[in-house]
Amino acid sequence: MKNYTLILLIAVVAALFFIPFLGHVHLFDWDEINFAECSREMLKLNDYTRIHIDFKPFWEKPPLYFWMQSTVMKWFGVTEFAARFPNAICGIVTLVVVFSIGRRIYDTSFGILWALAYGGSLFPNMYFKSGIIDPWFNLFIFLSLYYFILYHWKKNGFDKDGLTKPLYFYVLWSGLFMGLAILTKGPVALMLFLLVLGVYLIYNRFKLYFNWWHAILFLVTSFAVLSTWYVYETISQGPWFIIEFLKYQYRLFTTHDADQAGFWGYHYIVLLVGCFPASILAFPAFFSKQYSSRFDKDFKKWMTFLFWVVTILFTIVQSRIIHYSSLAWFPVTFLAAYSIYKWELKMAVYKKYVGVFLGILGGIISLLILGVAVIGLKVKLLAPYVDDVFAKANMEANVHWGGWEGIVGILLVVSLIIGIRKLKRGQFYRAAFTLFGAMAIVVFLASAIIVPKVEQYSQAASIDFFIARQGEDCYVHCLGFKSYGVLFYTMKEKPTNPNSYNEEWLISGNIDKPVYFVTKIDRVQNYKFPQLKELYRKNGFVFLKREPPAR
Repeated sequence: MKNYTLILLIAVVAALFFIPFLGHVHLFDWDEINFAECSREMLKLNDYTRIHIDFKPFWEKPPLYFWMQSTVMKWFGVTEFAARFPNAICGIVTLVVVFSIGRRIYDTSFGILWALAYGGSLFPNMYFKSGIIDPWFNLFIFLSLYYFILYHWKKNGFDKDGLTKPLYFYVLWSGLFMGLAILTKGPVALMLFLLVLGVYLIYNRFKLYFNWWHAILFLVTSFAVLSTWYVYETISQGPWFIIEFLKYQYRLFTTHDADQAGFWGYHYIVLLVGCFPASILAFPAFFSKQYSSRFDKDFKKWMTFLFWVVTILFTIVQSRIIHYSSLAWFPVTFLAAYSIYKWELKMAVYKKYVGVFLGILGGIISLLILGVAVIGLKVKLLAPYVDDVFAKANMEANVHWGGWEGIVGILLVVSLIIGIRKLKRGQFYRAAFTLFGAMAIVVFLASAIIVPKVEQYSQAASIDFFIARQGEDCYVHCLGFKSYGVLFYTMKEKPTNPNSYNEEWLISGNIDKPVYFVTKIDRVQNYKFPQLKELYRKNGFVFLKREPPAR
């Protein structure tokens, strides 16, 4: 099969996995709704250089991802589908990219294995169906590093065919993608790039030669991309917004958020579970020492360094959330493909512990999926044994479970048994298709069947209330908890009364229109005011209303 046909096939299969059901469930607080609301307000204010949330400046993120989201919202409307569609496209592009890079560095088989590993691992697949920034951010950093590696190989005489372009070609592409990465999430992209380069330099005792003019060209190219926002915004509206953005980026790495704290091994556990089954299959590649060429050894070295830089850096950094280490998905899935590829070529020996750990971790994940379906059937019977008042009330949600949803977990169990058997028999490529293909199907089915039901317990009651307020001339405010849903799902208009940002005024001030309040059942006692009339309670949320005084 010709390469362009394979690329088209990969793109079509990726689209079939990533695009359906994007709008099947509400966006999730906080990040998904936060970013979608920024894009909605970008359209509402017709301001494409300054990010806003609740119609106030929001300098935590640069604008590229919001440009993507707002563009799609113009096409399809302000919907969950539009908010998640950019990442579905990123998923398609990412699988084509890793296939193309794998084919270029090794061969077509390796490219297919890498695309399978990335698309068929748990979190990488899930995040392409989400509305958060990181998939594009990671892709741009990876491509910048990849083109720098090609530059390094050509500059330093590596035995790799096909490097026919002049050196500045690779520098320009590396700089371009770095600029896009910074424009997506901020300067941390350049820091990660330089840390990986620094580790490589130290490991090789600084035996990496590059032209300083090429380094300047890299920076100039990156800055040219960034100038589409940084320079334009500074010239047109002054430096204040950019300065506040840079201050926030500094605080991000120097302050501690207690709500995001985790133990030192947090990111390793997240990667072990989140990148299953690639995470288990990657283990032997860390210790493999047989290489077919100089560039084979070198590329693996770069990927290993990328893994350790990402995981160690975000272990040291005090703020820890799942997608902070998501850039490591590239090296983890590469190393998984590498293990299978070397086993197939008999350049490495299959280790039995791989099958054991696949069975153990895969079995736990399968049981968790099965457990969700079983608990769903009996959740109201379990509610009295739950101490947390809010969680207990969540469990009272009227969600229909048929029990058949557990077939998703059963599918994973069956595929694990078949895949591990094929590994033992030396049918490594067939095992890869079985394990990764099954995980992709499991995520697809879980997104369509299980996630919407789970969401009914966690946030659907409040989201439905917000949606019901669309078009009504009123204020809507959350008491005792933070939610971006109150902005996005009410389709909030820009306030004309600045007092509407003041909670005390909304509760007891001289309001000019009705105010709806949403709080949680374990916090409502803090808001027992006579002017607040309780409307109803549902699934742990309490809905209140205050009428304006008679005129």
